[in-house]
Formats: sequence, C-alpha cells, structure tokens
Amino acid sequence: MRQRLPVLLGRIRRGAPHVLGSGLPLMSLALLAVGCASPSLMPKAQAVAIKDRDRALALHADAIQTATRESGNLGALAFLDAKDGRLVVLPGDTPADAWARYTASPESGTGRVSVPVVVVFVHRADIPKAPEPVTQGALQQQQALRTSVAALETELRDGYRRTEARLSLVQRELAESVAATKQEAAARADMQKELSSLAQDLAAARKFMLQTAQLGWLNHELNVENASGIRKVATASQELTASSARLEQTMRQLSDSLASQLKELANRLDTIQDKASTLK
Repeated sequence: MRQRLPVLLGRIRRGAPHVLGSGLPLMSLALLAVGCASPSLMPKAQAVAIKDRDRALALHADAIQTATRESGNLGALAFLDAKDGRLVVLPGDTPADAWARYTASPESGTGRVSVPVVVVFVHRADIPKAPEPVTQGALQQQQALRTSVAALETELRDGYRRTEARLSLVQRELAESVAATKQEAAARADMQKELSSLAQDLAAARKFMLQTAQLGWLNHELNVENASGIRKVATASQELTASSARLEQTMRQLSDSLASQLKELANRLDTIQDKASTLK
C-alpha cells in the first residue's frame, strides 16, 4: 500500500482521465489503510483485521463512488457482507441517515445482508473528507434515538391537538354561558318591568277602592242626614214631599255614580288578574 500511494498521487497530478473520478476516494482509503498500519495501542490482531478490511474496501472504491454519485447523496455506508464477502453500499447524507434508509427498506428484514460490527462511511468524491469507521452498535443507538425523538414529536403534536380541541370546547362553553347569562338578564329586566306595571295597577286599584269607600261613607252620612231631616219635617207634609223628591234624585245620582265606579273597578281587577296569570 505504501508503494502504491506515490504512484497513485503522481497519476492524479498528471490528470489521468480514469483516475480523476476516483482518485480522491482511493487516496482516502489508502490514507486510512496507511494510518491503520502505523503503530497503535490496539492489539496486533485487531490492527491486522482493520488493515484487511480497509484494503478490501479500497479495491471497490470506484463501485462505492459510482453508487454514491448515482444516489445523489453525500456519501454511503460501505462494507463487505459478513456471509459472502460481497460489497454492500447504503447511500445517505450521514451515517445515521444511511442506516435509517437501510432499516426502513424491505431488504432490512429479509436477512440477506449480514452487517459486520464495523462499517465505513465513505464521502462523495467532491467532499474532501476521509472515510469514517462507524460501529453497528452506534448506528443502532442513533436509530433508536431518532425513533424515540420521532415518537416524542408525534406525542407532542397529538398533545397539542388535544389541547387545542379542549381549548376550543372551553371557549365554546364560555360563549354559550355568556349568551345564557345575557338572556337571563334580559328576562329579569322584562320581569322587573312587568312587576313595576303591576305595582302601578295595584296602586290605582287601591286609590279607586279608597274613593269608593269615601263615597260609601258619604252615602251613609247622607242617609243619616236624610233620615234626620225626614224626622224633623214629619209635621210638614209639603216640606216632606219636597225633601223626599230631592232625596230620591240624589240617591239616583249616587246610585248611578256608584254603579259606574264599581264597573270600572271590576274592569281594572280583571286586567290585574290577566297580567298576574301572564307572569305565572
């Protein structure tokens, strides 16, 4: 790999047509392989496994970039199937996005793809970023987090809709209560007006009854006076006749007046009774 790197860089500088399209991803994978070959704190067997994985993926750099370019995404998760060693490319703008697209696809549940513990996210050729190793566990955790966030957002939207519905119900009930209160106030005002009118009618009736009593008392006084006069003029037949005629005329007038007033009183009492029945 260290021997091939200068040759690859020289061909890229010369602008070889078949290298310009895939030079950047090849160089990124080569640098990743060289970095893994340098001394590190990881066990030797692990370092060898990483070098073998990166070396195997470097052989498929053109295929990875072709699949990424055709998908229109910023990169792709690339790995060799743990069962048969075939290349698997999962396009996406980020490692989490690519994994989410894969888990949402029908192929995810078929079991035909065996994902290794560590996969590599390779950026598109025009993005100057080195490949990023990502563990399957981290991708699953990110997917679980995204699922939890989506569920929380859904729950928040449902809660907001329920709150809006409850608020609309409260507002409608408040409006109905205000309308009912206004109607009740109007009904009370009408009743108060009717009661005031009834009080006026009762006052008029009391006044009429007082006048009738006064007329009765006057009639009684007149009767007493007439009786006294009759006794005084008992000895004079002419005066008695004249007094009797005047008394008869006065009595007839009083009787006619009393009858008229009693009739008017009866009419007012009927009116008062009709209004009282209406209020009930």
